[in-house]
Amino acid sequence: MSDSLDHLRTRPTRATTPDLQFVAPGVWALRNVFVNLFFVRQTYNAGPWVLVDAGLPGAAGKIRHAAESLFGPGARPEAIIMTHGHFDHAGALESLAEHWDVPVYAHRLELPYLTGRSAYPPPDPTVGGGAMAWLSGLYPKHPYNVGSRAHELPADHSVPELPDWRWVFTPGHTPGHVAFYRESDGVLIAGDAFVTTQQESALAVWEQRQEVHGPPKYFTCDWEAARLSVERLARLQPKVAATGHGIPMRGATLQQELTELAQHFRELAVPAQGRYLPDPAIADETGVRAVPPPVHNPSTPWILGGLAASIGLGIGIWLKQRDGARRRYKHHGRNRHHHFDQPATGYAAAVDPFTPVDEDGGWFPGPQNL
Repeated sequence: MSDSLDHLRTRPTRATTPDLQFVAPGVWALRNVFVNLFFVRQTYNAGPWVLVDAGLPGAAGKIRHAAESLFGPGARPEAIIMTHGHFDHAGALESLAEHWDVPVYAHRLELPYLTGRSAYPPPDPTVGGGAMAWLSGLYPKHPYNVGSRAHELPADHSVPELPDWRWVFTPGHTPGHVAFYRESDGVLIAGDAFVTTQQESALAVWEQRQEVHGPPKYFTCDWEAARLSVERLARLQPKVAATGHGIPMRGATLQQELTELAQHFRELAVPAQGRYLPDPAIADETGVRAVPPPVHNPSTPWILGGLAASIGLGIGIWLKQRDGARRRYKHHGRNRHHHFDQPATGYAAAVDPFTPVDEDGGWFPGPQNL
């Protein structure tokens, strides 16, 4: 096996990481089946917090429980801030916004999909070549509606309630997609502008194989805008990236793979053909204005015929690997040195017993880098 494949084998997976995990000082990620959302505190050790994205439909209870485990009983954010509004990022948005009675912020080009005015461009199940892509035609497509709670992100790129952060416009995956960046320590919440697992593959998603990939192909509606967005984020040279799908990445490995993706985006991320190639969907502040016609895929019946068997095999393999990894972790994992302070008062060791770190990257090895 090559060195690169050996390195991939040593990276964290779903089996070796908890659903709720520490990302950076004041930042935690919650994995909701196959999508991530984030709790971000105003300062490292104290102060109010916001929720970034809102997970899958039905996830409101899990999200509230995670918030209370971090910040105490009755924890309530100052706001919910959205990278974008696809069903896996906004599924619990209406419920949470109403329960907490908090404002919701998004880019002005994303607001039509969060205020009931427009559905997104249809997904393209012909791209990506994996079960997650093939199933995309079945995913919820309706807009969400948080009504008067919806607000436009400030034009000066500041982030409400988070003075150390700024938002970065990263369209392509959706018309109004944004990422969030904390320049003081290089922390990036990238949404789906790029991700750290191969989101089109059901097996990769269940295993959470950690490696940089372009935005999920089946939902991306403007590939040229997506390319420019990845270039924009790569120029930031983030020290840690927490993305909408996949386990957070840090240090030299992240920067190398993100730079490679930016430099070779057309070869690595853009499908050879698809509904949104060469022409993108057209959208404005009112929502979707025009979309290209769907692409016929003659292999679809064969794909659907083998899908159930593929998913069953993938889950079986993942369960076997998970059990093996947990046995190894039981013997060795708890002896790992933790590089990170745990800034939340209620952030007990049981929440994050295993903290995967890029040892070569040197990110936050001690207070001198804070």
